[in-house]
Amino acid sequence: MYWLGKYDGPVTLFYLDPPYWGCETDYGRDVFARDDFAEMATRLAAIEGKFLLSLNDCEGVRDTFGAFTFEEVSPTYTAGTKSAKAVNELVISKG
Repeated sequence: MYWLGKYDGPVTLFYLDPPYWGCETDYGRDVFARDDFAEMATRLAAIEGKFLLSLNDCEGVRDTFGAFTFEEVSPTYTAGTKSAKAVNELVISKG
């Protein structure tokens, strides 16, 4: 996540869409780990700019990113499924 510091500035807006909590290995082994969420929260707290982060709504996400603002959303997934599936997600931002 070195790029947060590299591209950060007062008018920067980052959009982050990491693997869901509990699905860290979906993109491959050693690509993203559970500990990376805590590092992400620490780095996001220190940026000058703003961010939007989308993650599944679960206790671990709420605990790890609790210093930020949560917006609850309920999108419906249709890609890759035979039937639509409603899910609960959080859009997390620096308030």
